[in-house]
Amino acid sequence: MSKTYKLYIGGVFPRSESGRTYQVTDRTGTFMANAALASRKDGREAVSAARKGHVTWAKATPYNRGQVIYRIAEMLEGRRTEFTSALVDTLDMDPAKAAEEVDAAIDRLVHYAGWTDKIAAVFGGSNPVSGPYFSYSAPEPTGVVAAVAPSGNALLGLVAVIAPIICSGNSVVIVADAATPNVAIAFAEALATSDLPAGVVNILTGQAAEIMPYLASHGDVNALDLSAAGAVLRTTLAQAASETVKRVYAPKGSPDYAAIPGTGRLRAFLEIKTLWHPVGAVSLTGGGSY
Repeated sequence: MSKTYKLYIGGVFPRSESGRTYQVTDRTGTFMANAALASRKDGREAVSAARKGHVTWAKATPYNRGQVIYRIAEMLEGRRTEFTSALVDTLDMDPAKAAEEVDAAIDRLVHYAGWTDKIAAVFGGSNPVSGPYFSYSAPEPTGVVAAVAPSGNALLGLVAVIAPIICSGNSVVIVADAATPNVAIAFAEALATSDLPAGVVNILTGQAAEIMPYLASHGDVNALDLSAAGAVLRTTLAQAASETVKRVYAPKGSPDYAAIPGTGRLRAFLEIKTLWHPVGAVSLTGGGSY
């Protein structure tokens, strides 16, 4: 019997509620497996799971988030041979190049694991004000982010999109590249066996053009990562997102996922909260000033 790759929603692997599937072929065009063709209802379930996951994940300490992301890197490294073979079989990559991409994906996870406890220091701080006040800026996660996985960079691209989103405490619903759902679901298996809370990462397989418009207009999705979406789809999704005033990250051109990452993706899904506190306020406990 042919294998069917399922979805990854809320930490488990359900079938699509529609029962639809599509065929996945290997590098020679030969049938390899079936993959679930996600529907709008699957998208709704994924957003609900992502909201629950975000509540838990955002409350975790930065140190804890870093340790969990580092654990994902360890899980990926433990399955290095499997991922290398998947890239070779599906994309007809040279084995050495495929191994390099797996190693780059592992390094990218370690990179963002190291960022978790530095976000507040880099993007926050005290503000000079004219008056008897203290003023501080504190970064916070945006919430639930919907994203499109890039094609061509089946593993590294997927990791490069997911890692900076969850690094700061967001959760994500990502539509995998339709040609390589096997790689995306294999990565989901690594997530499921790590310490990542359920719902922080949700992976849908199918057609981005079908699922993303619904996610873009969903009232409980706070931001979109459209860096891997085509020009026509970007425009459609940006228009849909305007109805609920979402953040939209859509840099010009095609991102180089193999390049050393900057801070653009981190900043794209952060909210900056400004706190004000009067100087010399009366203490409610001791009655004096401080």
